[in-house]
Amino acid sequence: MTLAYGCVLVAIILPYVCTTIAKVTSKRFNRRANHDPRAFQETLEGLPRRAHAAQLNSFEILPAFIGAVVIAHLEGGAAQGTLDGLALAFILTRLAYIACYLGDWARLRSLVWFVGLALIVALFVVAA
Repeated sequence: MTLAYGCVLVAIILPYVCTTIAKVTSKRFNRRANHDPRAFQETLEGLPRRAHAAQLNSFEILPAFIGAVVIAHLEGGAAQGTLDGLALAFILTRLAYIACYLGDWARLRSLVWFVGLALIVALFVVAA
């Protein structure tokens, strides 16, 4: 497995890390809340709500990243080191994005999100 494919696995896990943070930091998640977690998540405020929002965004960007990595591999137009580097950089931007969301740093979060999107585009470009 390439490093880029490993990064896909990490990207798949990140939303679940965010939802765990949301549940643990809410201090209200229990068996009752687990019967309807989506309703529970809508009641969150502050850090737990931001962690939930980071989870949702992590799921939203996931298909684009997976598609870019798979297409870049299939096309074979770029060196494996380039693909691995771009994928790893994307994961680093996602970690920074989540940290910015949790820290409530909205402007920086938006900038980091755009960098991550640019890395996805770069995967398509180098594959061409």
